Amino acid sequence: MPETMLAGRLDVRTRAFAVEEVPKPAPGPGEVLVRVAAAGICLSDVHLIEGQLSPLFLAGGAVTLGHEVAGTVAELGDGVTGWTEGQPVLLQAGEEKDGWVHTRGVDYDGGWAEYALATVGTLVPVPDGMPLEQACIVPDAVSTPWASIVRTAGVRAGQPVGVWGIGGLGAHAVQLLRLAGAAPIVAVDPVPAARERALAFGADLALDPADDVAARVRELTGGAGLAYAFDFAGVAPVREQAVRTLERDGALVLVGLTDQPLAIRNGTQFSYFGQRVLGHYGSEPGHVQELVSLVRHGRLDLSRSISGTLPLTEAARGVEMLARKEGDPIRLVITP
Repeated sequence: MPETMLAGRLDVRTRAFAVEEVPKPAPGPGEVLVRVAAAGICLSDVHLIEGQLSPLFLAGGAVTLGHEVAGTVAELGDGVTGWTEGQPVLLQAGEEKDGWVHTRGVDYDGGWAEYALATVGTLVPVPDGMPLEQACIVPDAVSTPWASIVRTAGVRAGQPVGVWGIGGLGAHAVQLLRLAGAAPIVAVDPVPAARERALAFGADLALDPADDVAARVRELTGGAGLAYAFDFAGVAPVREQAVRTLERDGALVLVGLTDQPLAIRNGTQFSYFGQRVLGHYGSEPGHVQELVSLVRHGRLDLSRSISGTLPLTEAARGVEMLARKEGDPIRLVITP
């Protein structure tokens, strides 16, 4: 009989999720089998289960969830060199196939399992001393805000910025904007604990969206406004509020995902001041490698990012906790 393992599987036709016993995969040529030690629970996983998101390239009707994955090399496929069994690694959240990016845990099996398959090019070595619970969240939870800052926006030192939504990605955005030299940094979130977190992570000012945010931003920036307003909430009213805080040539950066329409209430003013809307999605492999280097050299500390861990058998409970924002988590992590 073939070996089996536990995996958190989603039937994308019925949206039924369950942890079940499945065959343990074997690595083919150019592949590596990874013993999973930690896998993050992302809001995208919640959206997949609830039906707001659907795979584009999935072959079949079910998939093992989990695109934030770290563990140790368990077995090497034919032709794989440069890696050793037991070596700690994290996995890129996706890879390009036939000219399109396929996402791990969405378009093919991910890491909510005891073992995960990965093509060798998606492995990234984990620095000595970095816990795998922290390493697993670098792809997406940390790399998506980092890419939005350095690639899509191109934030320069001294530029005023705002972050709306201080959850799993927004909290890291505040930390990374501070690292990039943005100043001042304004954080906006309706949850008091999230505002306190933003200040702890490096924000200069934390506001409730019920406040007169535009007036407070103008006061802080000497009337100029923000060079970039990052929306990590994906909520239409947030975007409308953020636009009103922009300076001349400023940009709204859309990172949080939503299919709700975006309304620019004063389009003439928006055009007159040369303001922009920039869409952003995910990150590239190089961004993950940059972040690992920042961790390795002591520039980035992710020790505050893990809000809790759960065994694989309680994955559904973790999804529920994130969906309900129980404890206002940054990242919950499954430890198979």
